Amino acid sequence: MKIAIGADHAGFELKEKLRNFLSGKGYDIVDVGAHEFEKGDDYPVYASEVGKKVSSGEVDRGILVCDSGIGVDVVANKFPGVRSALVHDEELAKITRQHNDSNVLSLGAMFLDEEKAEKIATNWLETDFSHAERHERRVHEIEDLEKEVGSSQGI
Repeated sequence: MKIAIGADHAGFELKEKLRNFLSGKGYDIVDVGAHEFEKGDDYPVYASEVGKKVSSGEVDRGILVCDSGIGVDVVANKFPGVRSALVHDEELAKITRQHNDSNVLSLGAMFLDEEKAEKIATNWLETDFSHAERHERRVHEIEDLEKEVGSSQGI
């Protein structure tokens, strides 16, 4: 599985640890940055790169980290086909995959230590979409809304 990963200064350290952990587990990691700690850099830069790669199908999934996880989650969800979920525990990581077929995981470095982030990422990556009728129907409704909004805006 090919995974894009990105973080701003607040999530940089945790992103680096997750990148190494996931590479060690055999995942193909595309690191969109930050590539070094740069105090004051802006999360939209990195979140948009991950969002673009997931939206285009260049990667299978994405993982984003900032201070709270909220900012990167908001940005990632601007891209067609992206279903980003802000997750702070292992069970929600499973649920967002099973119910929502999420393809971007947003994490808040201020709430997670390395061990918990690794458990969340592992659960999220190893859990499949349930394909239950109600969940498929809802994901299709989201996709239809994206098309409706895009066409009304001339996209």
